[in-house]
Amino acid sequence: MTENRKVMANNIKRLMAAYNTNATEICKLLDIKQNTFSDWINAKSYPRIDKIELLANYFHVNKSVLVEEHSGEESEPLNYEEQKVVRAYRVADDGTKTAVCKLLDIERGAL
Repeated sequence: MTENRKVMANNIKRLMAAYNTNATEICKLLDIKQNTFSDWINAKSYPRIDKIELLANYFHVNKSVLVEEHSGEESEPLNYEEQKVVRAYRVADDGTKTAVCKLLDIERGAL
């Protein structure tokens, strides 16, 4: 179980960095005690499944992103706004996709 706590702690910290948030903000918004959250991110305890689901919803990720080990080679998870941009791009017409690629200086088809 110690390994699971470490994995969870690392994943929460990684998501906090990716979303530019902190423990105080998360605890306030999700009504979680600071001491409890501190124990999670310091691998002293493991959250119950309902709290894992609450965190997953907060970060807009699947629960597996919190509970499974991720190698350092993987890219950071997309935040909510980035997810919306990707979804919008996927359903956009060719003209819009071309304009987005031009704006971002990306060669179309090179993605």
